[in-house]
Amino acid sequence: MTPPLVDVSVVIPAYQAAETIERALASIAVQTVSPREVIVVDDGSDDDTVGCALACSELIANAELIVQEQPNQGAGAARNAGVRIATQPVIAFLDADDDWLPEHLESSLSLMFENNLTLTAHNEWLVEDGFESLNDSTARLTQWPDPFVSIFCKGCISTSTVLVRREAIATAGGFDPSLANGQDVDLWLAILSNPDVAFEIFEQPLSRYFIRPGSINSNVARRYLFFNRIALRWASAVVHRPGAGLRALWFRVAAIHFEAAKGLWAERDLPHLLGVFLMYPWHTARITIRGLFGKPCAPRNFLENTTSSEPVVSALRATPPR
Repeated sequence: MTPPLVDVSVVIPAYQAAETIERALASIAVQTVSPREVIVVDDGSDDDTVGCALACSELIANAELIVQEQPNQGAGAARNAGVRIATQPVIAFLDADDDWLPEHLESSLSLMFENNLTLTAHNEWLVEDGFESLNDSTARLTQWPDPFVSIFCKGCISTSTVLVRREAIATAGGFDPSLANGQDVDLWLAILSNPDVAFEIFEQPLSRYFIRPGSINSNVARRYLFFNRIALRWASAVVHRPGAGLRALWFRVAAIHFEAAKGLWAERDLPHLLGVFLMYPWHTARITIRGLFGKPCAPRNFLENTTSSEPVVSALRATPPR
């Protein structure tokens, strides 16, 4: 039986994803409800990601499959390109090396519409070397009195679990393409900083995040750089939230430096490890000053022309027979 259609655009950024894109698209095909369109944005791959994606067109029962190519600009720019051409009011994000469990879309949409939410997310399974462990986002969300502060301090929201209203992405300005890491949490903070926005993270783990050696999130130095930048950007917004204050800023800086130190120790990169220890007081002082005296985040528009449905470079459309 063909699953019912829902007004959702799925946006999949893909880079060198020829080996995994079929798995991601197959997980969309088995959803209990079907999105109206699936947009794969190939971010300058040279491994036939485009061909592998187009070969999966018959898997997507009712949806229109759109495969767009662009020069390599990073995951944030690829997601922005997908959002720009999306025609549906709700956007679901899925990374090309992750997949969804069959109830992901239906459960997330039900929660969104029943409670008039702008954004939903959920727990997920982390898969490494064939073993699965729970990424408990809901537990981390309650570790500070204000969920916004929890997201700032702990991350909490995994991109492949998110459904969000397209209008909210446009209002928040989209993903910052200059951030090689953390552009997702930066956008969630931009969206959720609006006091009128309601969101919820629920406990069911309805997606799987595959941890691969050499993935973008495994680059310790890059994560350290960009997570410090994001923390500084949102310091003045966080410090005045309920139960936050300077303690939340100091916690985030300490967490960034601890994770970097742990990664560098594992790599036995002692010169950079020493540098992280030496920079810790400087980053703590800087975020304290920014939190107390900094201005709120300036308006942002990384989406540029948010109303256009025209592809940036080219789009190949593969629509299965009705």
